[in-house]
Formats: sequence, C-alpha cells, structure tokens
Amino acid sequence: MKIAFIDIQNFRKLKCCRVELSKNKTVLVGANNSGKTSAMDALIIFLKKTRHRNLSPTDFTLSNWKNINEIAKNWIGNQNPDELNLGIELWQPHVPSIDIWLDVKDEEIHYVSHIIPTLDWAGGKLGVRLIFEPKKDKDLKVENLYKAYKTAFESAKKTSESRANGNALKLWPQTMREFLDKELHNHFSIKAYILDPSKYNEATPQSLPVNSEPIAGDPFDGLFKIDIISAQRGFSDPSSSEDGVRNDRRLSAQLRTYFEKHLNPSEIPDTNDLDALEAIESARTAFDKRLKESFKSSLGELEGLNYPGFSDPKIQISSKVDPLDGLNHDAAVQFNVLRDDANPDDITLCLPEKYNGLGYQNLISMIFNLIRFRDEWMRIGKAGKRTEHIDEFIEPLHIVLVEEPEAHLHAQVQQVFIKKAYDVLRNHADLKEKTQFSTQLVISTHSSHIAHEIDFGCLRYFKRMPATCADNAPCAEVVNLSNTFGDDSDTAKFATRYLKTTHCDLFFADAAILVEGPAERMLVPHFIKSKYPELDRNYISLLEIGGSHAHRLKGLIETLGLLTLVITDLDSIKKDSTEKVLPERGQEYRTGNDTIKSWVPLKTSLDEALDASDEDKVKDDYVRAAYQIEITVDYGGNEETIIPYTFEDALVLSNLELFKARTGDTGLIKKMAEGVNEPNISEARKALFDALSKNSKKAEMALDLLFTTEPNDLTPPKYIADGLDWVQEQLKSKHQDYCIQQEEGGEVNDGN
Repeated sequence: MKIAFIDIQNFRKLKCCRVELSKNKTVLVGANNSGKTSAMDALIIFLKKTRHRNLSPTDFTLSNWKNINEIAKNWIGNQNPDELNLGIELWQPHVPSIDIWLDVKDEEIHYVSHIIPTLDWAGGKLGVRLIFEPKKDKDLKVENLYKAYKTAFESAKKTSESRANGNALKLWPQTMREFLDKELHNHFSIKAYILDPSKYNEATPQSLPVNSEPIAGDPFDGLFKIDIISAQRGFSDPSSSEDGVRNDRRLSAQLRTYFEKHLNPSEIPDTNDLDALEAIESARTAFDKRLKESFKSSLGELEGLNYPGFSDPKIQISSKVDPLDGLNHDAAVQFNVLRDDANPDDITLCLPEKYNGLGYQNLISMIFNLIRFRDEWMRIGKAGKRTEHIDEFIEPLHIVLVEEPEAHLHAQVQQVFIKKAYDVLRNHADLKEKTQFSTQLVISTHSSHIAHEIDFGCLRYFKRMPATCADNAPCAEVVNLSNTFGDDSDTAKFATRYLKTTHCDLFFADAAILVEGPAERMLVPHFIKSKYPELDRNYISLLEIGGSHAHRLKGLIETLGLLTLVITDLDSIKKDSTEKVLPERGQEYRTGNDTIKSWVPLKTSLDEALDASDEDKVKDDYVRAAYQIEITVDYGGNEETIIPYTFEDALVLSNLELFKARTGDTGLIKKMAEGVNEPNISEARKALFDALSKNSKKAEMALDLLFTTEPNDLTPPKYIADGLDWVQEQLKSKHQDYCIQQEEGGEVNDGN
C-alpha cells in the first residue's frame, strides 16, 4: 500500500494543489514562502489526531475569507430564518481539506474494507477527504454556528449603539473571521468522507455530493503509522514536541526512552531477561547488605534515644536497582576518542556526548529517531507484548515526515542524512526489499546539498503563483520533476548531470541568471551588488553555462516557471560557414548561438536578432535573453554606432576611458587597452576581436579587474544592464502581489 498523491485545498497559500508522492522518498523543494512548510503542516495537522487543534483561522486560504464573511453577512441581513441556507455545502468549498489517495493491492483489501465506496470497486485507487468544516446537526445544517454568531453579533451591535455620544464602538465580532478567532474549535471539527475513485484523475478535486455522510472514527486507523521530526527540535517551536513530550536531541535521552519502551527487562520479562534480572537482584542484595553495615552505628544512636520503642516499627534500609537510572545522566553515552576496542584492559580515552560536534550530535539524534520510529512500527521487543497491541495489526504503511533537516545539520552531514535515512527506516528483517510493509519518507528542505543527493524524479517543486486580482491571494503550484523532460532522455541526462556537478541552488532561488562564461560569472554579481540594490536583496542563482548549452535547461526552467535571465553572446558567423566574424549589419551573417536560435528570441539571422525588440526577447513573461546590441560610443570625439562581439569587448567599449589608461597592465587587459588606443573605431574593434580570438584568458582578465578596480567604477554593458533592469522590475511586481489584498480580521499566515 502506498499514498499515490495528496490534494490540498484552502490551506494557507495552497488553494488547490496536488503533491504526488514517490514510491520511497519525496523531497519538497522551492523558494522561500513557496508553500513547502504549508504542505508539511497540512499533512501533520490533518493526519495526526493530537495536532487537530493546531488548526487556526490563519490556516484558511486568505482569499476565502471574503466568501466566508459574505455567508455570515447574509445570515445577519436576512430577517426570515426559513429562507436561510444553512447547508454544509455552502462552507465546504472554502474550508481547509486534504484528499488522501491510496494505491491498494488486491491482497490488502482487508485493510481498507471500511473505505471502499461501493461493491463495484475494482481495485486500484481509494480516496478519503479530511475536511475542517462547521459542526452540523442531524439534518446536515450548521444551525448551532448560525445561532452562536448571530447572538454574538447582535449583542455587540446593541451594546456599541447604546453609547450616548453616537460614536459607536466596534465590538467583537464584526465578521465571521473575528468570531472564529475565538470560537473556531467550538464550532469546527475535522470530518472524513469517502471519495469517488472514478474521479481521482480530474483536474480539480471532486465536490462532495449533497447530503454526504462522514465516516465514523479515524479512516486511517490501522492503515498507516505517521511519525514526525519537526524542524525546530528541542527549541521554542510550539509544535516541535510530539504529543506534548519534549523532543530531547541528546542520544542518552533517546536511548533511555528506547530502552524503557523496547528493552527494559523489568517490564513484561521473558526468558531472555532472566540473566539480567538475576544480576540486578544480586546487585540489590549486595548493596542492601553494604547499606545495613554502613548505617548500623547511625541507627544504633537512634536506638539509644529509645527509638524505635517496643511498639514502633524497626528502621530498615532497602535499595532499588533500576536499570533505567543507569542511563539517566549526562555521561551515559560516551565517545571513545581512540576508537580502539582491541584490548579491553587498557585505559580508554572517552568524552561525554556533549563534547561531540553539534552537527554530528544532531545527525545521530535524527538517525536514532528514525530507528525508534521503525522499531515502534515493527513493535520490536517489549513494545509488541503490551496489552494494547496484542490484538492489533501492524499498519501496512509507515509515513515519516521530516521538516527541514538542514536546520541543525551542516552541509556534509545533510548529505549523509539524506543518503542513509530511508535505508535506516527499512533496516529490518520484515522490511528491506519485501513488499508486505511499505515506507514513504517525505522531507521538506531549503538545502541544495540535500536536493543534490536525491534523484530529481523524487523532487516536488513548489512554484509561487502571484495573485491575479485584488480579491485573490498568492498561491502555490506543485511541479513533479519526474515529468519535466518528457521523452528527451539526452536533455534529461544533461540537466541532471549539470545540476549535480554545479551543486546548484536553482530549486530555491527567486530568480536565475544563466551566464556565458567565467568572466560574466565573476563580474555580474558585482554589477548587481553595486548597481541593483533591490535585486541584491533577493536570492539569485547564478549558473555558468555556455550559450550552446543554456537551451538544454529550457524544459526545467519552463516547468519551474522560474524567472530567468539568459546572458549570452551573439556568436556572429558567416552565412555559409561557422567562421567567426565581427558582427556587422547587412552582411547576411548568422548567429551561431543555440539559445538565440532555439529558445528566445528564435532568430537565426544576425540582423533579425539585432532587430528583436525587448518584447521579442521575453518568453512567457519569465524568461529573457540578453545579448550584445548596437551601442553608441564617443570615440575620438566622434559618435560611433557599433556592435560588440563578446562580453569582454562590450565591457571595454562601455568603459573606454578606464581601459585607455590601463596600458601598463599585463595580459588581456593590456591588449584591450592597446586596442582602444587605436586611432579609429574600426581598428579598435579589429584589435579587440583579434585579442579575444587568440586563446585569450578571459577569466584572468575578470580576476585582474576585481583586484585592481572598484566595482562601482565599472559600467555594465547595456545589454546586461537592460536584462538586470528587467529581472529587478519582474521581482518587484511579484512581491507587490503579496500586498494587493487588505483582508479584514486578523493576521495573515500563508506559510512557506
């Protein structure tokens, strides 16, 4: 049994999204505030009974409050109760819910008999909706909520209007949102409904039929066990503890808990425990004997005071040896510094666990948590002998949710964790490669190190979608990256290998800038920092990938919907050959750049590429190409219109006076300086072209500029400046979408 996918509706910014789960591991990625944490919270809150009361009005999708408040407004405005629609169907499209769709095998039907919709069900998918809806009466009406709200509203109105000065106070509640801020869990609860399996693949989640009856009890009880490692383990996060128990990350504390639950020989002892119990009893008897001898004189003094007397009870000292106490101290777990167990008689050098590095403490803690989750599921040791488990099946599915494991793990440890976590969860004789019991691990992360270690088919990218109108709010869409490249296996291989080679952070960026070569990679960040402060405040992923390969990321970029600037070169070549030439109009030259030819602006002719407007260079509002364009320079007192050949000569021609003075430098900068000191622009362009064509060390030139020149003194080439202006404006408008709606009644929590 597996969870195939989850539809989340009306929960924070997840207005309506589907998260498909991989067979084994699923990793949720995306930029900040894209909805990853909201998805994890939805799973935790709806699937874990102890978290149901964590739902609050701020978990409702922000834009839904307009419709909810309108329902309440109609209640107040309608004077004839008989005409009111108090049906639950008015509320269900606007309240938080999740649909869990299971893949069920024929041999597992006995587990799911209570959620099979009809006798005609032929196997495959089964769906259950958990929805946080108003409590209803036997007629499926929300009359109790109606009466409570109307009473509170009219009482507040009457009281505020009673003031003699005419300045009516606005008392609680003015809207349904305000009312539910205080009364939510008195009038709302989570209910479960069986879904129609024939509609599982529809574009939008199905509506519940009118007069649908909820399932009694927990529909997933006995189907799966859910365990959680929260992001803020052991800190101030109110949801970081599981079932109210503080989650101590020390290994000694976890070992103590594990020992008590699975290994304690004093609890439900069997034949394997007899040796340990005999040793404990021998130790207790010997200790009691020693205590009696040690306290004999002290107790004798008390007897000298005529106590205890003839009728008083005699004082007797008895010890208790509890094996659990042996683990209840800071040095219960120690680390052998020498890592040498060859001779047990030698003195070992050990340190308590608190002296181990914090990153590895947390790694050990988290891995041991996974071990504990697995063994509790498999009911290892004493856990399987307790009365409450004797008549229960082991759940066929184990769901483990891990929130942002990188929160307390440094980079190397993050990679160790993600590589080992699933194997640890399956490391049991009844698990491993067997299919009777299934495990699905779901991780949310901001870490490129974790994403790097995962097959891209397991990644689910949360894409931020801006608000489309003033009555709406930003939302999120989830992209299954296993479907990104279609049937083009070569493109998929290239993108996967490239991203893994660069250890890239593309999945977490606000925008991406793809650059042609090392010189751009080194200097563009300085242009941003010195000239574009608003752009510098965003998380920009800068990738060096030549124009002949940038288009291979087209499928990925377009699937992610990621704001992307492609900074590339014209690569002008002759009409009938691939010989490089200085770009000139009217010569029937072509562009040799695959990005310009096959992605944007889809031009082959050099003249057409130069004639392309700013609009032509933008595709789908989120991808823009930036390449050399005609510029006007003052050369020797004459205004000259020229077309640069590469980034390097464009930079030189945009900073003529700076480079003219650099004749004393070495390397490529010296050649460039000599070139721009030629008597006319034609000779200068030819000199720059020749300098760049002869095995020029472009990266070295960029490094020399960084070392000798203040970034503020460099003017970016116009084509790059235009591209950066575009990215900055696009990001501005994207962030403005978060401020469009001013919703009445309380704070906004659309999650991340």
